[in-house]
Amino acid sequence: MKVSQLLNPTLREVPAEAEVISHQLMLRAGYIRKAAAGIYTYLPLAWRVIRKIEQIIREEMNAKGGQEVMLPIMQPAELWKETGRWDVYGPEMIRLKDRHDREFCLGPTHEEIITDLVRAEVRSYKQLPLLLYQIQNKYRDERRPRFGLMRGREFIMKDLYSFDRDPESSRESYRKMYAAYERVFTRCGLNYRAVEADAGAIGGTGGTHEFMVLAESGEAAVVFCPNCNYAANVEKAECLPRNPLVNNSFLEKDGEVHTPGVKTIDQLVDFLGVEKTSLIKTMVYKGDDKFFLVLVRGDREINEIKVNNNLGPFIKLRMADPEEVYSLLKCEPGFVGPVGIKDGILIAADLEVAEMKNAVCGANKKDYHLVNIACGEDFVPTTVLDLRMVKPGEPCPKCKEKLKEARGIEVGQVFNLGKKYSEALKATYLDEKGKEQVTYMGCYGIGVSRTMAAAIEQNYDENGIIWPMAIAPYHCIVVPISLKDQEVAATAEHLYNELKDLGVETVYDDRDERPGVKFKDADLVGYPLRVTVGQKALANDQVELYNRRTKSMELIEVDKVCAQIKKIVQAELS
Repeated sequence: MKVSQLLNPTLREVPAEAEVISHQLMLRAGYIRKAAAGIYTYLPLAWRVIRKIEQIIREEMNAKGGQEVMLPIMQPAELWKETGRWDVYGPEMIRLKDRHDREFCLGPTHEEIITDLVRAEVRSYKQLPLLLYQIQNKYRDERRPRFGLMRGREFIMKDLYSFDRDPESSRESYRKMYAAYERVFTRCGLNYRAVEADAGAIGGTGGTHEFMVLAESGEAAVVFCPNCNYAANVEKAECLPRNPLVNNSFLEKDGEVHTPGVKTIDQLVDFLGVEKTSLIKTMVYKGDDKFFLVLVRGDREINEIKVNNNLGPFIKLRMADPEEVYSLLKCEPGFVGPVGIKDGILIAADLEVAEMKNAVCGANKKDYHLVNIACGEDFVPTTVLDLRMVKPGEPCPKCKEKLKEARGIEVGQVFNLGKKYSEALKATYLDEKGKEQVTYMGCYGIGVSRTMAAAIEQNYDENGIIWPMAIAPYHCIVVPISLKDQEVAATAEHLYNELKDLGVETVYDDRDERPGVKFKDADLVGYPLRVTVGQKALANDQVELYNRRTKSMELIEVDKVCAQIKKIVQAELS
């Protein structure tokens, strides 16, 4: 491809709308253009990157026995209502009606429709296991589309669904896909980590892992153990109880203490002269139509994902508003506590709260708190669970080493669904004895467009993108210093054609532009290798070979440079 013919409109200034580096660079380097909020057009270079990521995915899915299909984007509401997700999925689902007033959605995911296909076509155990996948657009009406391709309303995704006879076979499919994902992201040249995660709206009971590309711009926080292989999203990370720091300066007091206007943890610490670890933070939650109390230590944050998973699941979970708290407990929110709560109101205590003695909590009375409170004596929780957020430095739940924290961009997730969808949709098969059995399922997603953005977040410098060779739009660019010099122009054209003949994907910058402009564009776009053809080097029958990642430059003889480039490309691709 010649640059003069390439649709690659580069920008010198950073667009004001772009918040993260991948969004900035994809706009500046001419990869994408915005059509609407969260919806983008992919220009030729971006589409080449997308197709390369897709090809890597296809090869790894096919290697594990996957079969590619193409499912409809418009899905009938009836299938979603069968599984109960039509109402559960919430406002992110884009819903529409046809001219006959029948309800549909634009597919945010495809569990229902793939299961409907399998229940109609699979009859015998001989047809299992079955691995079906597709690569297509997904649609989710994000409340606030942002970060370019990271959180859009239309995005490209690979989703594979496994159907198996029994739990062990399903676990084997999970292991296959886990290994395939490791291969995919390794081949894409990404630094990633697989972490335990929450299943979210997909559901299932068999566990799930997210594949996170590590980058400072990542939306998700993950904790990992430097000693063993434990890693988890902070929303999922298991928390072990830790001994509190106790301040006994208030132990001579007992019962109610007048705390006028003291509603927050920090205010209470200052007023009583105690440690946050001595306080019981009591929050009133509403899950659908049910009110309950959640208790964590004063220095901890409630993990609403754990609350929902352990006490729900709820369609809607939120903190109760002040009016609801007063109606329920005749008390303002800042003074709520677990002592004396009337029967019928569930009290869920975190593991650490269950061990607390000489604690401080709200007295369920305006301007009053209780001191010297002991869990199990002054109040008895309905249930004791892990309900808090983990913090770096806490002990690993597997080996007790201190956990470290990193930021990550989720690019893939694997789910062991069990019988959640197959049971609801009656996807069954006949076993060896002719008895009807429900299939076990898994689902496995990769955000293709998000992987492209994540690769940039991990591979860039002040000059632009630094693509891993495997997913770069082109491997090499040939840049003549001056096309007016016939020897320079002829040599550049010759090298361009020779590289193409060798199978090296090459761009030839044939524009009548200053060398500095060409170099800036080449760095911005992120071509891994650059051959510069200039008069001075040619006088010694040489050209310059520049490596974008290492920033190394060497002079190589003209008749040897193409073979050297071919060798570099092959080494990186392998």
